[in-house]
Amino acid sequence: MKILLIVYDNNSYIHYFPLNIAYLASILRQNKHYVVIYNQDIHHYSEEHLTHYLDNNNFDIVGIGSVAGYYPYKKILKISEAINKSKNRNKFKYIIGGHMVSASPEYFLEKTKADIIIKGEGELAILKVINDFKDKIIEMPLIENLDTIPFPAYDLFPIEVYRLQRLPNIETTDFSMSIISGRGCPYFCVFCYRLMKGMRLRSIDNIVEEIKLLKKKYHINYIDFADDLTMTSKQRIVELSEALLPLNIKWRCEGRLNYVDKEVLIIMKKAGCVFINYGIESLDDNVLKLMKKGLTKDIIIKGIELTLEVKISPGLNIIWGNLGDTLETLEESVEFLKKYDDCSQIRTIRPVTPYPGSELFNEAIKRNLLKDVGDFYHKHINSDLLTVNFTNIDNDTFHKALFIANSELLWNYYMKKYKENEKILDNLYIHKDINFRGFRHT
Repeated sequence: MKILLIVYDNNSYIHYFPLNIAYLASILRQNKHYVVIYNQDIHHYSEEHLTHYLDNNNFDIVGIGSVAGYYPYKKILKISEAINKSKNRNKFKYIIGGHMVSASPEYFLEKTKADIIIKGEGELAILKVINDFKDKIIEMPLIENLDTIPFPAYDLFPIEVYRLQRLPNIETTDFSMSIISGRGCPYFCVFCYRLMKGMRLRSIDNIVEEIKLLKKKYHINYIDFADDLTMTSKQRIVELSEALLPLNIKWRCEGRLNYVDKEVLIIMKKAGCVFINYGIESLDDNVLKLMKKGLTKDIIIKGIELTLEVKISPGLNIIWGNLGDTLETLEESVEFLKKYDDCSQIRTIRPVTPYPGSELFNEAIKRNLLKDVGDFYHKHINSDLLTVNFTNIDNDTFHKALFIANSELLWNYYMKKYKENEKILDNLYIHKDINFRGFRHT
């Protein structure tokens, strides 16, 4: 079959590599199907361009996948409208998969007029769809051995563009690429919706083999482990670090502070780790308990201090507006970020969002704060504004508090960057640094 896979434009200058689409393309080709990639992301094509493209090309299947969020929601509706306008619409099956639609497949079947929704993991499901179009919602068993999935179909994509993605502590001479070391997460945070339960890991040898391919073919030297969670245990992250050591690369990953100790961090640093993204979410023990985070304030602070001590940058993710949150818990988070953020990223605080499929979404329904999935997407208009208010603070005061908090955090970021640049100027004009080549974007 001839299959078109669409990578939608999320309005970024340089997009993250679309791993989901690349894995699907790879397994489709392995099963002798012809795959075409429509890179709306790279070329910023309009939806009208997509309709025209479908009018002038013949496909058996047109597919797209999406993460959750207000922007992807609106984008998928626009793309679906463009697809359904094509004069060839009755000649192909329109399939949607991914995180967002998996939580509410019936809702998205109606909203998008798609023929089929893939719920959960896509590789086996899309093969089932090709062989049998009778079911409108397809869900297949998880692939237990991830090493059996072929590497993403990198050759179908303009890697020379994707490898320019800028990541924390990346240099102008670095080329980056996202890969995964496993799928899933063993934790149960109330605000999180997962495509599947549990955790499945690729073998270390399989990961290393893929990185070697990326280095050799595309000169990649910075790996972005785009997992739900990379640090699944101390043993696992140590084994991964030891295997990465001979590759002479930089890398970032998704971490858990309850697995952090100095010995682990030293091994990670030695192996090239430059950034660990931590889901902190709150500095209040009661809020952490209510969100089932599995962390305490003491664990968080100790882990962040150790990470900074070994000179790895920590990604400090905090959300506010959870069950139990107050103006005082917001201020505590602000002070924490001002103290510990090394400004390898711009860091602000967002309100918690109860995405469909999460325990927090069910809590919002129970409290009559939401009616259903449609009500959620009606109210979720921006990730930095309230969708549902779980606190005792009125909405105007809530947003004003976030305005003040994020003003402080942005001031903190830019003042630290100013001081860094001031040192560069001192080195240039006072110490006559002949290697200075101007202030440049990376």
